[in-house]
Amino acid sequence: MTIAVGIFELFTYAIPGSLYLALFTYVATRAHWIDLMALTRSPAVLLVIGLVLLSYLLGYLAYPLGNLAHKVVPRRREDKVKQEFLRRNPAAKGREYVDADAFLLLAAIQTHDVETAADVTRLRASGLMLRNCAPPFMIAASVAVVELFTARSPVLAVTCAVIFLVSSFALVVQGRRLGRWARMRTLEVAFWLPDIDEKFRSLDS
Repeated sequence: MTIAVGIFELFTYAIPGSLYLALFTYVATRAHWIDLMALTRSPAVLLVIGLVLLSYLLGYLAYPLGNLAHKVVPRRREDKVKQEFLRRNPAAKGREYVDADAFLLLAAIQTHDVETAADVTRLRASGLMLRNCAPPFMIAASVAVVELFTARSPVLAVTCAVIFLVSSFALVVQGRRLGRWARMRTLEVAFWLPDIDEKFRSLDS
């Protein structure tokens, strides 16, 4: 369980936060707000610890931006995980657990098989990581547009702006896909849990 939580936090917060940190460092360096060479002369251990902590905090604070990007980017298709699961697995039709909350199902899986639950958690964390990496790419595209008027290479600035913008949308789309896979995997694993339907039947009664 400790490994799963560590991976979830790393993927969901630290990695997106490192992108924010890299972007802010670039902007601050270009604006001459900080002396990057002076920072590199700091003790390596303290520098690494500081970067890790800042990345995690930035990723945690900016988490709502990833959620906003998830809502703003248009969907190409409806999210019908349960219907797809029932189509692929007709034997699950009529079972109570299919309509249960996905997080409650994941908790049930964790009580029976921690390793399998960790696989689902890693899949979900990967989807959240991709989604949360989209906003810094959008901001980077805006920075590239500004660089179009301030830098010496406008072609490079335009190229970066297009790449960052397209990448931000692609990250949201791929994040949604991994999220669907995580929910599908949750239903597939819960199918084999003993007495899972009786537990939800007793909750409804």
